Amino acid sequence: MRIVVFGASGMIGHGALRACLLDEQVTEVLAVVRRPLDIAHPKLRQVIHTDFADYTPIQEQLHSLDACLYCLGVSAVGRKEDEYTRITLDYALAAAHALVAASPALTFCYVSGEGTDPTEKSRQMWARVKGRTENELLALPMTAHMFRPGYVQPVDGAVARTPLYRTMYRITAGLYPLLQRAVPRYVTTTQAIGRAMLAVTHAKGTSPSVLRNDDINALSLSYSSGRASKA
Repeated sequence: MRIVVFGASGMIGHGALRACLLDEQVTEVLAVVRRPLDIAHPKLRQVIHTDFADYTPIQEQLHSLDACLYCLGVSAVGRKEDEYTRITLDYALAAAHALVAASPALTFCYVSGEGTDPTEKSRQMWARVKGRTENELLALPMTAHMFRPGYVQPVDGAVARTPLYRTMYRITAGLYPLLQRAVPRYVTTTQAIGRAMLAVTHAKGTSPSVLRNDDINALSLSYSSGRASKA
């Protein structure tokens, strides 16, 4: 199985990339990045690309892919709606259109967020933009799944790129076990998201189109159990 990962340098992208590299059924991982990742692996091929609104220069490298794990994104904090829309909506749709043309049978996994508004009427800018992005991705002729995690705890070396979030995760790291027991429906990890994406990919279109924390954690658990039974 060949998989392309967008946003591999980010916190959730780290979990997705790691899950791919550990999965024996994944034979090759293409990481589309602006700058080289500080990682080497026999299955990993890095594709340096700077214009995320135009994939024409690398279109030929997007053929014969089985899945896309799209983890590229930014925080809406301090950003105007047009900038956030360009990075969140325009970049995702540009990637999706390029992949539909090159690998029409692939599974597209998009990282959205809990609170996303599919009606596109929310007072929260980010929720409207994420909702529109989900709607337009789901309207494309491809198998697509929207992942809406709530609180995501970074594990296995994943690090948030936003300084404020890095500080928050350092403070809450010791509280995660308590949160997991108290409100399991609202918390997950970067590892669980990566594994759940692969579970959806292996399921080949039988999973829900929108997945929340409960779904993500359940899929991660079933994926882990399935890998263990084959070990």
